[in-house]
Amino acid sequence: MSSGGKWADLQARVLSAVVMLAVGLFGLWQGGPIFHFLVAAVLAGMIWELTRMAPTKSASWPAQMGFLVFAAFMALLFVPPAFFMPLVLAPALVGISGLTTDSLRYALYSGGLLLACFGLIVLREFHGVEWVLWLIFLVVATDVAGYFAGKLIGGPKFWPSLSPKKTWAGTSAGWVAAFFVGLIFGGVMLGVISMIISFASQLGDISESAIKRRAGVKDSSNLIPGHGGLLDRFDGLMAAALVVLMISATIGLPH
Repeated sequence: MSSGGKWADLQARVLSAVVMLAVGLFGLWQGGPIFHFLVAAVLAGMIWELTRMAPTKSASWPAQMGFLVFAAFMALLFVPPAFFMPLVLAPALVGISGLTTDSLRYALYSGGLLLACFGLIVLREFHGVEWVLWLIFLVVATDVAGYFAGKLIGGPKFWPSLSPKKTWAGTSAGWVAAFFVGLIFGGVMLGVISMIISFASQLGDISESAIKRRAGVKDSSNLIPGHGGLLDRFDGLMAAALVVLMISATIGLPH
């Protein structure tokens, strides 16, 4: 089979995914400062990528924002809970000071990323490893099922103006896969919730595609072989974590 076929990127995607999964599971298992450090580092990279795609006043602003976000999240380890939200959300407000336009869009998207990563930390520390595993495998199952169903079945596009590769077949396959992940982890109720979270993760992917389209780039960066950048890989997880944080804070997660 030709290396330029429709499966040409599969090997790089799989290898990169295995490495990321191994590092992520190690940090998740350790918890505490190690998991906190891992989340802060990934978040800093995503904010760097997001700021690179924004109309900045200075070429150094993306790197400065990455360092600021990392420092703010690491500071969460040492401050009282009353300071958590100001530290989490402050970088989104600071970031717009270095932009020429698109301030509201940047503030909303970066704020979502910041809250999502804070939600991951809260989920790990207050609910346990199994809940983060559920979320990770849910998003991975959504992505993998969508990838293969989209390639093998094809068909009508889900939202062609924003995400030209995503099909209804792949989208639906992601929901089904997510349902079974939830079913395995916690029964039918969690399966239904998992389908909602799956849809949120797909909307996260579409939102990031819209940002890249507006910026005129194919990938958020080239940090991860076969996947592009950190935002390309974790956009779905970020949206899913944000919705889980909202569910946990309002109606609570099921037992």
